[in-house]
Amino acid sequence: MITDHFTALRSAVDRIGPAAPKLTLWGEHLAEVLAGGGRLLACGNGGSAAEAQHLTAELVGRFRDERMPLSAISLHADTSALTALVNDYGDDEMFARGVRAHGRTGDVLLTLSTSGASRNVLAAVKAAAEIGITTWAFTGPAPNPLAAMCDDAVCVEAPTTATVQEIHLLLVHALCLAVDDVLVPRERR
Repeated sequence: MITDHFTALRSAVDRIGPAAPKLTLWGEHLAEVLAGGGRLLACGNGGSAAEAQHLTAELVGRFRDERMPLSAISLHADTSALTALVNDYGDDEMFARGVRAHGRTGDVLLTLSTSGASRNVLAAVKAAAEIGITTWAFTGPAPNPLAAMCDDAVCVEAPTTATVQEIHLLLVHALCLAVDDVLVPRERR
């Protein structure tokens, strides 16, 4: 079983390789937004929430090399606000409300969903589009509603949720590399 999982992961890594140029462009755009005072919002459910929080931690802190802290917010990380939002507005609105509160025109929303069909993530994308926020997605296999709704997406073709999530972590780190490539001077790398 473990060997099969490793084989599926290797295959998924091979299939995601062509996304590297897209991630480079995303990183360049995100670096420009963040260096200009904008922010990244991120959201997902379950393991995707963990990946979103991993991304924002790398940006606020550092990924590989020292650089200025960057504004990145995981929309699910404030449990008091999140539980109040779910209680008052329902779970479909839990991320959308955060997008409306924290997002500004020109910011970026990165969504993560293995199914690409999470209603609360789709509602966040809709709210972001209304504000003028760029929307990106890391999803599982295409086609899916989230990939179709976002400005751009990287869809992971893999047989299991676990493998999709593992590839999402690879994509998170690739995006961080691309951001740092713009913001960290070469002599400090």
